[in-house]
Amino acid sequence: MVRTHPTHRKQPRAAASPRSSAPGLRAAIRALRHRNFRLFFAGQSVSLIGTWMTRIATAWLVYRLSGSAWLLGIVGFAGQIPTFLLAPIAGVWVDRLNRRSVLVVTQVLAIAQSLALAALTLGHRITMSEIVFLSAMQGLINAFDMPGRQAFMVEMVEGREDLANAIALNSSMVNMARLIGPSLAGLIIAGFGEGYCFLIDGLSYLAVIASLLMMHVHARKLPAMETPMMERLREGWEYVSGFAPVRTILLLFALISLMGMPFTVLMPIFAAEVLHGGAHTLGFLMGALGAGALAGAVVLAMRASVLGLGRLIAISSTIFGAGLVAFAFSHIQWLSLLIMVVTGYGMMQQMAASNTIIQTVVPEDKRGRVMSYYTMAFVGMAPFGSLLAGALARAVGAPLTLAITGGCCVAGAGWFMTQLPMIRVHIRPVYRELGILPPEVVAAISETATR
Repeated sequence: MVRTHPTHRKQPRAAASPRSSAPGLRAAIRALRHRNFRLFFAGQSVSLIGTWMTRIATAWLVYRLSGSAWLLGIVGFAGQIPTFLLAPIAGVWVDRLNRRSVLVVTQVLAIAQSLALAALTLGHRITMSEIVFLSAMQGLINAFDMPGRQAFMVEMVEGREDLANAIALNSSMVNMARLIGPSLAGLIIAGFGEGYCFLIDGLSYLAVIASLLMMHVHARKLPAMETPMMERLREGWEYVSGFAPVRTILLLFALISLMGMPFTVLMPIFAAEVLHGGAHTLGFLMGALGAGALAGAVVLAMRASVLGLGRLIAISSTIFGAGLVAFAFSHIQWLSLLIMVVTGYGMMQQMAASNTIIQTVVPEDKRGRVMSYYTMAFVGMAPFGSLLAGALARAVGAPLTLAITGGCCVAGAGWFMTQLPMIRVHIRPVYRELGILPPEVVAAISETATR
């Protein structure tokens, strides 16, 4: 029988740390006091700009070669379906192996993938089949890289008191790259072509490898390798499906990823056909999305506690879905850019708040496996969404497709709001054990329990 909440070892107080209550900017960047996280932050800041350049360049290359919304969906599917299929298995290995070593290997493989894409494109020999194959290879790499990166976070900040801030800063970094990368990609594509975006991306992974090799990581006690793979898979599944807060958050996250996140697949169509622009317009749209997401991450970084994040997930999911609906009906570029800012804000708050709650409550011995299901919900559902978005766009047009999918996100947020009382009942014992709940709340709960 699955317990209603997991058993945790006593951890540092997440809400009462003196450093966590420091005012202003110091509180917002407190996780950077950890050397390993500073190195990771610096390396990833460079690499993620290249990653976003490749995302934009790939979408534009596919649209330039084919002009097909359906093929945009196919490439998105190929790039993400390996993560859906392999993430749970990857999570078992992330728990079994040295997580830093896993990340070094994935970065080396990512270099090879990006440079192959660059060579084919710059040599004017790239075909749609090669784009699909190399996108699938990147998805295979991400199946191990993403849960490894998420699980490694707690090792870099050496405890949970600054974990929420580290996640928010990581989200800020991702969205600073989302702001810079697409805009830079638009300029490079217009001036030199997509191949140079892929080349820059390949070289940018060297910054992450350097940062990982420079870290001083305390050796983590690894579990016995004798435990069968299926047994460890079963343990991870029972925790995720049996602990209501994690289960409910991941269900909403999967819905948002299925119906909402694939909107980026349709962005070239909106840039070219709805707003009558070019590659630079696509870059501006994605840059505006990144600006809003960056703002959302910065606001989260200034929070001193995880308390209240459940309600924030519902609100931000509503903002994200409503933003997609509004964007679907806009034909004015400045208005579309403004809507993208708001949409990005809601998107990032929902993603980062979900990540923070899960990372806070998950037991260390299951972290890799749980974060593999997070990866599965985040990236793994997107390929089906990409196919759905591409098929709907071909049938009813991109604007109506976005209006439908955005409406589904709003409906999902409404359902999640109805689950909040149940989530609070199950998560409070964990927060109390971790020292997160304020003393007056603990006293009130205890008084209620004795009546």
